[in-house]
Order: sequence, then structure tokens, then C-alpha cells
Amino acid sequence: MSDKPTAVRVYLARVRTALADLPASEIEEILEDVRPHLAELEAELGEGARVEALIERLGTPESYAAELRASGGYPPAGEGATQVLATAAAPSLAKPRIALWGLVLCAVALALLAFGAAISIHADVLLGTLLFLPVFLISLALLLRGGAGPVLALPEVSWLRGALAKGREQDDTGRVLRWLGSMKPAWWVLCAVVLLGFGVLLMMRQRSAVLLLPFLLVAAAGIVWAGPRVRGDRRLLWLVVPVSAFVVGGALGGFGAAVDLISNRYYPSQQSSYYPSSSDRYGNQQLTYGGEEVENVYAFDAEGKPLTEVYLYDERGRPLALTRYGCERSSGTKEKIGEDNRFPRPKIEQGVTDSRGDYNGYYGNRAACREDAGVPFSAAIPKVTVPPSGTSTPAPATSSSAPATPTPTK
Repeated sequence: MSDKPTAVRVYLARVRTALADLPASEIEEILEDVRPHLAELEAELGEGARVEALIERLGTPESYAAELRASGGYPPAGEGATQVLATAAAPSLAKPRIALWGLVLCAVALALLAFGAAISIHADVLLGTLLFLPVFLISLALLLRGGAGPVLALPEVSWLRGALAKGREQDDTGRVLRWLGSMKPAWWVLCAVVLLGFGVLLMMRQRSAVLLLPFLLVAAAGIVWAGPRVRGDRRLLWLVVPVSAFVVGGALGGFGAAVDLISNRYYPSQQSSYYPSSSDRYGNQQLTYGGEEVENVYAFDAEGKPLTEVYLYDERGRPLALTRYGCERSSGTKEKIGEDNRFPRPKIEQGVTDSRGDYNGYYGNRAACREDAGVPFSAAIPKVTVPPSGTSTPAPATSSSAPATPTPTK
């Protein structure tokens, strides 16, 4: 067996040197955490792997040690290690900074899109991810080319690590941060469960959302695999951070949708309470005529011209307020926009559009909605016959008899 040190042993030796100011027991504990990951990486690179290959994947041993030091809540290194980090970051900060902030931008965008999709329960909102996909791919390419070390050496990352280190020194904040750190294994599993539940919920509302399910399955499997390994390989942050942001946004949106549903179910509008036997899914009352629901009312003048801005009231002066619907443009669905007693309402038409924007075209593949404010029919108003001038209509017969005058008697 050759006594020549392997790339992992050389790399770990330099990491140990960078951590030399820490207690020996702490150094051994840190190295034990990262040694399995480095061994996996060396096996992946092959038997003749060189230290340069590990540096390309993980950054310099000194920058890797600084990251391990920060993640463990240890104080920053001395002047020597700081100088090594400054030298490693000196060539250029532009590419690492683009990689970092590209990741942040995509994570925020995914959280907002997941929130919108969950609160509207419509998968088409997630098509907005295509706008940010080029940004993420550029960020990922810069990371893979330059490694995680230059990104972790950025001033903003160093500031964040310093803030977390100070937080760990506080009693209350430190306990919270340590508790959150202990919950990481459960968080990865929770993310996978939320992703799968999110996909099932969207499929129940929209059949085409089944196309989204494979991506959610891959994301769920990816975060369960990458989550426990992210401490040893910071490049995996480009997987776990966007997925975690998506889960947080989706969970908040789902919570908001549930609150809205519950509030509409148990606290319906007080304006329309005249027809208790008929109410819509928002708890608002509906008009009925002859046992059938009336969704719209059209009014005409004596010349047969349609009237607009007509407000309906009952005999007691109460507004006949019904749920008003409109088009939700981003998802192409019919949504509640309020309630009032103004008629007539625009007719809500739901269909599909194709890539050119043609409504209900042959190749339509995206849900669409439009409002038609026109009157769908014409009305023939019956004319009242007016008698010619100088004639009178016969009046109802009335009695002209009067009681007889009594005759006096002698």
C-alpha cells in the first residue's frame, strides 16, 4: 500500500491548520462531520484525484474551514486565515456576487409564485418560473465554474455569518438558532410532504396540473437527498434554498386560502338574507324565479332600449345584493370580486387561448376568461293603446240612488 497522502488527507490537513485556534476536541468533531462527504467526493473524482480538484469543487481549504467555523457558531479566524480568505477573493467579486444574488432573486420569486398558486389554487401561476429560469441557470453555471468558496467569501455572506455568530452568543437567540438547527432533518422531510400535497391539491382543481407532478416529485426527492449533505457541500444550497422558499410560499398561500374559505363559510355577508333556501358558495343569497336560479337581470325602457346601471331593491327598500364575479387574469378563472345590487352584470365566459392569444382557437392550451357586457337578446315591449282625444273611456257603474227623505206623520 502506498504511503503517499491522498487528496482528502491533504485537504483535511489544511482545514485542520485553519482551525488550529479552536480546541482539539472541537476540531475533531468538525472534521468527523465533513470527512464522509469528502470521501464520497474523492471516490467520485477517482483514485488519482488531486487536491486541485477538491478545491475546484469546495473552494480552498481555508475558505471551507471558515464556512465550517461560521456554521458551527465559532468565532472568526485570526489574521492569518483572514488574509488567506482576502487573497482568495481578491481576483474578482463580480461572478460570485452574480451567483449569490441570482440565487436570492430566484428564491424570492419562487416563494411569491408558490404563494399565488396556492391562494388561487391554480397551476398556471407557476408558469412565471420560466421568466426566472435563465437567471437561475446563469447563477448555477457561475457556481459550478468557480466553486462555492468565492461566493462564501463575499462581504455580504461574511456579514451574515457574523450576525448569526453574534446571535448564537445571545441566550434567547442562541437557543432559538440551536433549536432551528436541530430541526433541519425534519424540515427536509416536511418539504417533500408539502411539495407532494401541493401537487395533489392543484390536480384536484385543474386536471392539466398533472404535468407539474413529475417536477414536484424530483424536487421532493432532491431536497431529501441534498438537505443532510448541504453542510459538507455548499453548492447544494442552490437546490435546497429555492425548494425551501417554494415550500414556505406555498404553505403561506395555502394558509391564506384556508382562512378565506373558512371566513366565507362561517361569516357570510349580512346584506342578502332574504332567500335563506338558496345561497352560493360564498354564503351570499341567490335570486330564484319559478324555482330556478336567476344569475342576471336585464332591464329595458318603453322603447325596448336596454338600461344600464340599474339597482334593484325589494318592497322594503333592501338591496338585492348578489355575488359579483369577474375574470382572474393570471389564471384565467372566474373569481369573486365583490357583491352588490347593480345590474346587468357582464357575462363571464371561460375558455382557452393559444400561443397567439386567439380565444377558443383550435390549438388552445391555456385557460382564459373574458367578460361580455353586451345584452344577449332584444326585447319587444308591448305597446299600450291610448284612446283618441275627445273620447272618454266608460267609467265603472256607480249607484246614484240616495236614501228616501222620511215623510213626517201627523
